[in-house]
Amino acid sequence: MNAHDFALASASLKALPSGALWWPDQALLCVSDLHLGKAERIARRGGTQLPPYETRDTLARLAADLDTTRARRVVCLGDSFDDLGAAMALPEEEKLWIARLQAGREWIWVEGNHDPGPVDLGGTHLNELSLDPLTFRHIAEPGARGEVSGHYHPKASIPLRGRTLTRPVFLYDSDRLILPAYGTYTGGLDCRSPALAPLMQPGACAVLTGKTAVAVPMPR
Repeated sequence: MNAHDFALASASLKALPSGALWWPDQALLCVSDLHLGKAERIARRGGTQLPPYETRDTLARLAADLDTTRARRVVCLGDSFDDLGAAMALPEEEKLWIARLQAGREWIWVEGNHDPGPVDLGGTHLNELSLDPLTFRHIAEPGARGEVSGHYHPKASIPLRGRTLTRPVFLYDSDRLILPAYGTYTGGLDCRSPALAPLMQPGACAVLTGKTAVAVPMPR
């Protein structure tokens, strides 16, 4: 699995190389910021034409993580769709793919700022999820403890053998965890950004995604 093991609020967790979070004791897989349908949304608004494959690529990686972990519960931590129009415009093949992934599992859509309302794709729709000792929400709240969130699409750059390696990252400290964006066309925000860095305590860790999840001190 090549995961990074760590603990948050006494919960034993695994940061997977794909950018998904695995909580073995709860058989729970959590992914954030899928942004399904982003290519369709950009085209609809007159933007740059992107290859319309990002939804299939994202779902294929999610299917692989579900097969590996055999998760019984899935939490999609907000911004699962690029907007409600993108959710409604998903091709029938992709809707059926999501239904197959949901089959036999508890599936929870946590609301995000891009997808503030429920979509007609099965599962349960919540503003946030509390599952002792953790709380799952889309956007981090200052002062929260035991919090798992997304929204910021954190990434980090580290020097490596004379070059700079930039990857999406998990960020965690003793109080909170911020997940990387899981979607294919999602981009990222440098973890040193003034919008993101103040949320994390001194000594926070960044876990780089890739073939292997690698933990490093969070760049400051």
